[in-house]
Amino acid sequence: EIVIGFVDIVGFTRMGEEVAPDELGAVVRTFEELVEDAARPPVRLVKTIGDAAMLVAPEARPVLDAVLELVEGSRGSAPRPLLRGGVAAGEALPRASDWYGRPVNLASRLTSFARRGSVVAAKEVHDAATEGYDWSFAGRRRFKGVGGEVQVYRVRSAGT
Repeated sequence: EIVIGFVDIVGFTRMGEEVAPDELGAVVRTFEELVEDAARPPVRLVKTIGDAAMLVAPEARPVLDAVLELVEGSRGSAPRPLLRGGVAAGEALPRASDWYGRPVNLASRLTSFARRGSVVAAKEVHDAATEGYDWSFAGRRRFKGVGGEVQVYRVRSAGT
């Protein structure tokens, strides 16, 4: 059992077409530094892949806190890039410093589904961390490559 969080830079592909490579490199460096700072134990930074980062921890709260810190901190604060995030939980397999399985795939799909500057999570994450966050039901969705229907919740830090 593991909790996976993904965070990515909104509009990164378009940004790559519009800005010089050195500017794009600066955006990626800033993103990587922010993610490294947010990945405090028990949260572990698994990897960054260009405009995305994968975080993991054995419990929901630390991952939610890290992803929310990153995404909420990115809103309206240039030069930080605007982020979005997704969090899922379940059984996954650790191999070669990476993770594989349904929660990894689902967290990635949830991140793509999330609106600019927001975080969404699967029901399992919601149920594991109901207190201390503002939750709203975002509906039931099917995601490519993920079996079954998923109950999706938007999440914010309490009071934001």
